Amino acid sequence: MVLKSIKLAWVLMWCFFISATAYAQEEGAATARQVVEKFQAELIEVMKNGKQLGYAGRYDKLKDPISNSHDLTKIARIVVGKEWEKLSEAQQQELVDVFSRLSIASYAHNFKDYSGESFVFDSEEETTRGGVVVHSHLVIPGEKDVKFDYMLKEKGDSWRIINIIANGVSDLALKRSEYTAILQREGFDALIAKINEKIDNYSKQ
Repeated sequence: MVLKSIKLAWVLMWCFFISATAYAQEEGAATARQVVEKFQAELIEVMKNGKQLGYAGRYDKLKDPISNSHDLTKIARIVVGKEWEKLSEAQQQELVDVFSRLSIASYAHNFKDYSGESFVFDSEEETTRGGVVVHSHLVIPGEKDVKFDYMLKEKGDSWRIINIIANGVSDLALKRSEYTAILQREGFDALIAKINEKIDNYSKQ
């Protein structure tokens, strides 16, 4: 009887292990579209409570959704281009940290309230470099839709957003043009100060 109980316990443990592993694999194998749609759903949820939350509340609520869906380290590297290699390891980490805060602050500022908006998936396509572009649009009642193209690359066992193009304008390209110029002309400390200034302005508007 004891032997049967031990065997049963092992069988149950093994079944639990298999189920947990399968669940973890399923969770880790989210498609690029699923990553985008999950982020969009979390963004809409914050917008619905935007006024009650205030800027600080929206910032806190968006911190994890943005960190979990965006490759903020890769974005920071792309933004400064070849200048990245000239930075020390400490400077690189500082840039990633401040740029991460800027990304969250930007969303907290720009998506502050809700008036019936919704995201609609359009299509997705693979890029020649192994990435995926997810095309969607934001429906704004009474206004013209905003087209969003999310560019994603694989990072580990997940897809991460590395650039967002809104109505044909690349956020990454705009930042790269501005920040690379500051870094080359005025130096690293000036760039960090400029980004912190933007974060501060977002929090006050």
